[in-house]
Amino acid sequence: MSIVSDKKAIILKRVLGLSSSVLLVVGIMIGTGIFKKVAPMASSGLSQGAIIAAWIVAGIVTILGALSVSGLATLTTESGGEYEYIRIIFGNFIAFIFGWTCFTIIGSASVAAMSYLFTQSLNAIFNCSFLNVDLHIKIIACFVIMFLTWLNCMGTQKSTQLNNVLTFLKIAGLLFIIIGGLFVFKSDPPQMEQVTVHKDLSVSKYISLFFGIMLSAFWAYDGWLSVAFISGEIKNPQKNVPIAIVTGISIVMVLYVLINMAYLKVLPLHKLAAIGNNEIAASEISKMMFGYYGNFLISFLILVSALGSLNGIVITYSRMYYKMSLDGLFFAKASIIHSRYQTPYMALIYAMVISCLLVFSGTFDTLTDMIVFAGFLFYAMLAYGLIRMKKKGLLKVGRIGYPFVPIIFILFSLVLMVNTFIDQPKQTCFGILLMLSGIPFYYFFKKRNKKAV
Repeated sequence: MSIVSDKKAIILKRVLGLSSSVLLVVGIMIGTGIFKKVAPMASSGLSQGAIIAAWIVAGIVTILGALSVSGLATLTTESGGEYEYIRIIFGNFIAFIFGWTCFTIIGSASVAAMSYLFTQSLNAIFNCSFLNVDLHIKIIACFVIMFLTWLNCMGTQKSTQLNNVLTFLKIAGLLFIIIGGLFVFKSDPPQMEQVTVHKDLSVSKYISLFFGIMLSAFWAYDGWLSVAFISGEIKNPQKNVPIAIVTGISIVMVLYVLINMAYLKVLPLHKLAAIGNNEIAASEISKMMFGYYGNFLISFLILVSALGSLNGIVITYSRMYYKMSLDGLFFAKASIIHSRYQTPYMALIYAMVISCLLVFSGTFDTLTDMIVFAGFLFYAMLAYGLIRMKKKGLLKVGRIGYPFVPIIFILFSLVLMVNTFIDQPKQTCFGILLMLSGIPFYYFFKKRNKKAV
């Protein structure tokens, strides 16, 4: 690959329209969580109604967050998204901590978790004896990350075209399962009565459990703001980014609620709760509906979904690292754009390396819970940032439900984070330590820039 040393010699081109932007949001959001998270939700001991309510509430909260944060799209037309909004509102230090958190947790851990589940599904389809060893699954997961990184280095249009095709396939697959579960499969009514749920819970305990299962739902909704990272390659981003985010979330929310209703109709809660951490809930449900071919069907669908979501995340987060490097707040080579393909290929490679390392660091659920906690911390900051910028008169555009929508979202985010810390203190503290590990790097980059002046 040839490179260009002058950062301003080549700029990213605006090649993505509104439809591709919407499909990018949907494609990133519909990843692996929707196929796996119903099992840990069922093991909470809450009722079917509570589980469906958790998906609905999580979807509504996500839309509230989108209405709050998407209003910041008018601040800039450059790539960087959430990082760029935070930099404009709160300054370089907080923006760097967010970017570093994405590099070490939010973006890279998402890639790691989904590549791992992708490889699990690959094994379910082809029954490879090589993949019966967890270490081997992780090795193949790293090769998947490397392949998608290479593909994205070859050009943004090629990678988004792949995303569009995969997104259409995964929506079709979800609709097939929804129709099969809700309208074709005949459940056994007596079996449904065997479900055991917690009774006589105190209000505080019930709320804690409800927020716990919403943590699983929020992982499946995660990624809705990622399209903003690629604003520099979207046509008319100040208009199209907010529309793409809200439209994409709305489509995903409807699909998620319907497919969980299908799941719960096919399998009772006690059977869902008995599904192990290394098994995929949707696979067991599909076997019930479609027999032997059900396992193949759902495994193929998870392959498509994970690959599409992985591809979308690889596209978007690398643009933030590219923008951080331009600002002197990341490794200098991450700002290099390929002279032929016009992609930030060095930023893609940095993201690939850390994602591969995280594949070996922990289990699927540990990684995803860390992502949700860190994500909501910064979502709440952005909602506060919207209020702050409006008060300063720097945002003239009116927002739906302002100021109540961002205030409600901030309060909900605080409750979710406190509950997560109480319920999972070790994972939360580890995530916080990863975030704080960026502080010495910030001063390193800052000192390096002073020497370069």
